[in-house]
Amino acid sequence: MNTSSVTFDGTFTVDVEDYFHVSAFASVIKPVDWDQYECRVEDNTRQILEIAAKQSTLGTFFILGWVADRYPHLVKEIRSAGHEIGCHSQWHQLVYEFGPDRFRIDLIQARDTLQDITGEPVHLYRAPSFSITRKSLWALEILLEEGFDTDSSIYPVRHDRYGIPGTLKIPHVIQTPSGPIREFPGMTGTFAGMTVPVGGGGYLRLLPWRMTSRLLKKIRVANRPLNVYLHPWEVDVKQPRIPASLKSRFRHYQNLSTTARKLTRMLSEFRLTTMSGLLDEYMATTGPPASVDLAALGKTD
Repeated sequence: MNTSSVTFDGTFTVDVEDYFHVSAFASVIKPVDWDQYECRVEDNTRQILEIAAKQSTLGTFFILGWVADRYPHLVKEIRSAGHEIGCHSQWHQLVYEFGPDRFRIDLIQARDTLQDITGEPVHLYRAPSFSITRKSLWALEILLEEGFDTDSSIYPVRHDRYGIPGTLKIPHVIQTPSGPIREFPGMTGTFAGMTVPVGGGGYLRLLPWRMTSRLLKKIRVANRPLNVYLHPWEVDVKQPRIPASLKSRFRHYQNLSTTARKLTRMLSEFRLTTMSGLLDEYMATTGPPASVDLAALGKTD
């Protein structure tokens, strides 16, 4: 990919969920109890929309069906601002714990809700906590069967909750028995000889902006497009504190006060756009995309 011939550096994405939906708190907050918590997703999402508007940036908002059911006007507001709508599941459950049948039901429920609200097809998907792993590659076939053509759920790293180490770091096509699906993997950089996640979620909050900016520029020099992501609750300093484990609380609350500032810097320093727009440009520029067979993906390490 010739960086001088492309319009954008990468894609800007938002996983629209609330603080009590996150996998880090799943052991202490059950979906049946979600309605008992104060919802803060509207104001937090609007803060991100305002930052994006000031930087003239469009992105892809992967929206939880549970949120869309309760705040259809928020979905319309996001779409009216010119952003792309993607699906982030209905109940924010780990895909590999759901199983194929429950995954399909959950997917259809969320997809149909979003399509009914927008009047447009929804064809992009991101799994809760990037939970399409070797244990749940069957989900890619179900996505295709239900009308999706683009996934962004596979992270080429080792992690206690997600990841398939050794997979491609660039956008590519995965060949499945149900057909080909485009994959835009989670973004990684190289630090001290190790492959590390960078530029999204907790990784954006934890690292100093100067280090993040340096890593993102190295990714661009390597001719890889950026895949930035964050959640509305990550700009919410005043959100309620959940009595979870120390590890979960650190992951969730550390450096919340820095997110809005870092996001503003990111959108001002890098040219980001919707995932579909970026992938269309990237694949048109690079020619036929890299391709991997689903069976081979399951063996990657």
